[in-house]
Parts: sequence; structure tokens; C-alpha cells
Amino acid sequence: MTDLSPNAPPTGEPICERVDPTTLYVDHSYQRQVSERGRKQIRKVVEQFCWTKFKPPICAYAVDENGATVLKVLDGQHTAIAAASNPHVGMIPVMIVDAPDNRAQAAAFVGQNTSALRRPKHQRVGITPLQLHQAAVVSGDEDAMTVELVCSRAGIKVITTPPAAAKYRARETIAIATISGLVNRQTAIGARRILEVLANADFAPITSPQIRAAELLMTHKEFNQRFDPEDLTKAMANLYLTAEEDAKVYAHAHKLPFFKALAIVWFRSTKKRRTPIRLVA
Repeated sequence: MTDLSPNAPPTGEPICERVDPTTLYVDHSYQRQVSERGRKQIRKVVEQFCWTKFKPPICAYAVDENGATVLKVLDGQHTAIAAASNPHVGMIPVMIVDAPDNRAQAAAFVGQNTSALRRPKHQRVGITPLQLHQAAVVSGDEDAMTVELVCSRAGIKVITTPPAAAKYRARETIAIATISGLVNRQTAIGARRILEVLANADFAPITSPQIRAAELLMTHKEFNQRFDPEDLTKAMANLYLTAEEDAKVYAHAHKLPFFKALAIVWFRSTKKRRTPIRLVA
């Protein structure tokens, strides 16, 4: 432990209080809506409620739109909802942290859900990278803001939750983890160029394999000098309904990752640049 530099806590220590769970609030600017899986988990907790299995929700004081002081749940909203839904539970203990504004509360939400000291997976409803990204944007995280700006300038919309019946609109995506990795590898400018090629093909949605395939074609020396980005977009759009099926067959036949097979399918249909003729005297 001698090589560590211990951090001095920037806020005061948490306090514990007993509260009526029906008085707690959830801020959906950074918290996820309760999914079908979440509802099932809540019903299970209500039916099997036991204090020995109870983990106090983490909350913070906030001011609502009417100027009243309320307690917002930063972590443990399913637990809080289950307690509020159980007629045998009147009060619950909560831990209250020092996070006075929306930005600080969103940052606390991210911290609670990326901590190494998480409860076992089977006892919680997992937080997705998309949900963490949304909270990080609200908290003002620099990396998340960069990713959001890159997507915006490329003409791509990062949506907060998958749409009902998977009815995406053109240029929408939920592949935030892949885009974050793309920005880290290729810088903001490089990532924007790659994402623009996909956005202009009007994919609905733009998926992780598509992003990885486009990155391979736009950055690998075996491919990127042999076409113009506009022609790659045209090939993507022309093969919109068939490329992925062809890629599945090619990937299986050649034992390749799907995204590489998809890149090859696109590349084969992309108009190639003419190679200059060298004149010999």
C-alpha cells in the first residue's frame, strides 16, 4: 500500500435516515426507466421482502420544480419501489450523500454503478453502457461530452433507450460503448469521419458491427487508399437489405468475425479509385 496516494474525500460523509419510501423521487434525466425485467425484479422483492436481504438505497437531497426539498434515489430505485409497494413496510433506512445539484447527483449515480464494490449480479438489475453514458453526459463528464459531440457532428443521434418493437429511425444508435472505443482509438476527428460514412447511408439503427466494419475499411492500409468515403456510403446504401445476410454466410465459410466479413462485403461493392498509370520513358 506504500505506493498509493490516498484521496481526501471532497464531500462530507454520508448520513443515514429512516424515510417513507413513497416520498422518494427518481430523476429520469440520468436514471433509467423501469424495464420489464426491472418490474419482474420488483415483484420478486415485494413477494420475498426480508430485512436481512435489504440494501439501503443511496439518496441525495434536491429541490424539485416547486422549490420543495425532496430526496432523490441515486442507486437502488428498484429496492425503493419494492418497499413503497409493500403494505407491510412503512419506513426504510437510506444513506444520504452530499450531492447538491443535478450534475453532482448524476456523477454520483455513475460512481455508484461503476464501483468495484458492487453487489452480486444476480441481486441487481444491470446498468447498461447507454444508461451510464447518459448519466455521464448530465454530470458533465469530459469524455462522455466528447462522444456526444462527435455523434452530433456526424449526424448520429444516441437514443437513451431502445424503441418499442425495435422501430429505429435512420441515423439512430445505442452502440455507445463501441463509439466510445472508436473515439479513443481514432480521436474525435477520425471517429467523426468514420461515423459520417455510416450516417449518410441512413442505417436504422447504426450497430456495433457496422461501426467496427467501417473503422476497418477507413483506417486499414489494405483498404482505405482504394476508395472515396462517398463511394463507400453508396455501397452501404445499395446493399442495405442484403449485406448482413451475405456477411453471415461469408463469416461462417471463412471463419471470420462478423464485422470483418461485413467490411469485405461492403468493400467488394465499393467503386475503386483508378490507379494512376506510370509512364516509362
